[in-house]
Amino acid sequence: MFKTILLALLCIPSFALEISMDSAKDEFSSYSILKISDKNRFICQKIKDDFMLTTEVVCAFSKKPSTNVKTLQNEFSRVHTFINKETFFISIKPIYKIKLIADVFDLSREDSVYSADVSMSDRWSIIGYKEKLPLIKNSPRPEISLNLPFFMDRDKLPYVGSLDIKGNPVHIQKVGDVKDYLKVKRYFKEKKYELCMNVVDDILQEYPNTLFKAELIYYKIKLFHKLKDYDNVISSAKVYLHEYSSNENIPEILAYTADAYAQIGMSTDADYFFDRLFSEHANTVFTEWGYIYKADMLVASGGITPALKFYKKALYRTKDLEVAATAAFRIAKLKQESSLKESAKYIDKIIDAKPDYLHEKERESKIMMNNFADEEHYKTAAKMAGALLDAIDYTFDEYEVLLSKKALWLAKTQDKKKALIVLNKYIKEFPDGEYINQVEIAKDELFFEVADSNATDRLAEYDKLITTYANDTIGNRALYEKAKLLLQEQKYSDVLEMKDEILNLDDEKYIDIQSIVHKAVIGVMKSSLKNKECNRVLSMSNEYNVTLSNEWDDGLYECAMYGGDYTLAKSIALKNFKSENLEHRKKWLFRYVKVDFSTGNYTNVIDASKDLIALIEDDKNSPYNEIYRYLFDTYNRLEKKDEMIKIMIKIEELFGLDYKDIERYVSVMSIGTARKDDNIVIKYGEKVMSIQKSSHSSAQSPYVEFTLYEAYVNRENYNKALSVIESLDSVDLSKNDRSRQQYLKGTLLNKLWER
Repeated sequence: MFKTILLALLCIPSFALEISMDSAKDEFSSYSILKISDKNRFICQKIKDDFMLTTEVVCAFSKKPSTNVKTLQNEFSRVHTFINKETFFISIKPIYKIKLIADVFDLSREDSVYSADVSMSDRWSIIGYKEKLPLIKNSPRPEISLNLPFFMDRDKLPYVGSLDIKGNPVHIQKVGDVKDYLKVKRYFKEKKYELCMNVVDDILQEYPNTLFKAELIYYKIKLFHKLKDYDNVISSAKVYLHEYSSNENIPEILAYTADAYAQIGMSTDADYFFDRLFSEHANTVFTEWGYIYKADMLVASGGITPALKFYKKALYRTKDLEVAATAAFRIAKLKQESSLKESAKYIDKIIDAKPDYLHEKERESKIMMNNFADEEHYKTAAKMAGALLDAIDYTFDEYEVLLSKKALWLAKTQDKKKALIVLNKYIKEFPDGEYINQVEIAKDELFFEVADSNATDRLAEYDKLITTYANDTIGNRALYEKAKLLLQEQKYSDVLEMKDEILNLDDEKYIDIQSIVHKAVIGVMKSSLKNKECNRVLSMSNEYNVTLSNEWDDGLYECAMYGGDYTLAKSIALKNFKSENLEHRKKWLFRYVKVDFSTGNYTNVIDASKDLIALIEDDKNSPYNEIYRYLFDTYNRLEKKDEMIKIMIKIEELFGLDYKDIERYVSVMSIGTARKDDNIVIKYGEKVMSIQKSSHSSAQSPYVEFTLYEAYVNRENYNKALSVIESLDSVDLSKNDRSRQQYLKGTLLNKLWER
């Protein structure tokens, strides 16, 4: 039989679940064995086709493994996993043939075996093969045969442990150096470098031929480097590089050796090892560390510019966070001398990717942090304080200091809301702390930036700050902010009540205090105009030296006319009615006429009215057509009869038979009566009667009817006269007027009967 050689291809542990796939040959025929085991028993079943050939093996587990199991495949089978209804399955499909065997027996421990046909086991083997099942003779068994255990008490079943590459058993003697070597690794990881060095020395002394000698020398070099014992780094590295020149740790040893020579000032020797590292091991993380060590050497000799190039080379080539953070930190330190802005950029990179690095470099980080704060780079200083805080808790002595600095520095940045959170945190955790006064003052100052309460609450807080910090910067700021808020809320009188305090503020710091008072004055004046308090408006204008622009004229004019201050109203109209703006001139000509009419300056009324009429006579819908009525009334008062009649025609044309003009029609009718002009009396008397009829009014009765009656009688138009006098039948009259009406009616009827 050809010797069987097993080559382990793959082993995938997943905590309790373990999957391994091996391949081997039996008499020149290849096969594979897939082993699946779990601490709990699980089920595996064969799925066969119509020819009773196994087409798939499926194993089911009650729990999903903690890590994902990738799809596996070799030349004999394909393995994949899936989950169905919270049950985890492994499916094995053969490429040729497959055999499922439950590993019920451990041949290295048990003395008896028997043919076991079970569905549950904690270990299963799946053999993949082409034609002949390897290793096992599968003889048919009669149905009447017995399945009895087979005992081998005298002769143990054969068991082969680990084999070397030649197929010979490997004998590992359990010795103390194994246990101590594990201690070395643990102590180094825990950064217990002195203790770790002692253990290494003890092992090398007690076990000079230990299998771990190369690893132990490697750890000694690392420890010497950590402890800055550069001479021993160099001496140990020489041994390592000579004895273990092909070891995978060579790049790291070269980096430490180069750095050690650099540290003791032997730059030529350092460059030799740097060149070896960079040329022979260009793509290792220790080459990137080499860039940093090389840059450190250049910095020590004053070569800042080339050093920055090597630091950046390490930073932008590496995928290792520790390398990146170290390089960025070194660059930030160098940049502090020339550009704090550039330095801050690299600190931000560290905080974003590996903030705990700042805690590892605590002393240097605090120096840099305070430098940023001293130069008013508060945002970066606060971020560094935050990163240092995140690495500790309140039990550390520096916790309170860092928290207060972070809070106070944030308060000086634009991130006011975040600052308020940190300030409140300090106040809550250290109500009697060393920095409580500074923090509370900063919080009070911050109120001006982040206050989001309603106006009433804010005003109350401002009053509190004004009282607490009287004649202080915060109190003055509160006074200023209160004035602005009152102005915003249109509480102008309240602003003026604190006018003196506002104007006493530093006008270089609060440059708009004069504007605040001026706006408050304007606000009060406009309010006074609405309330028709013209004198107050004018007195305030004089008191506060407020020049009243044209935009005030409308309000002042209306206010003056309402209060009967015609002198003020006329002065305002006078300065406007000669405006070059046509519409503006029309408006103020009309207003000028109203003032002069009210004061009896009828000559001025006539002149101004004519000017206005010249501007609007072609516009039947002009808003100033009322001028014709003012002009008619002026002529009436001046007893200019002919002009009254002319203007009345225009009024009727523009306004029709409007009740507002009824007295004007009666006035023209009276002119006809005085002149004994029955045509005028009849024309305008009929208009008056028509207006009264449409408005269901009899205000001008019986004067109009009696006068119109006489005009019709004079014209011997008795029927019309009768109609007019009879119209009084439905009008309430005094006894005398009723008697007169009846008399005239009777007289007129007699005349009609005589005909």
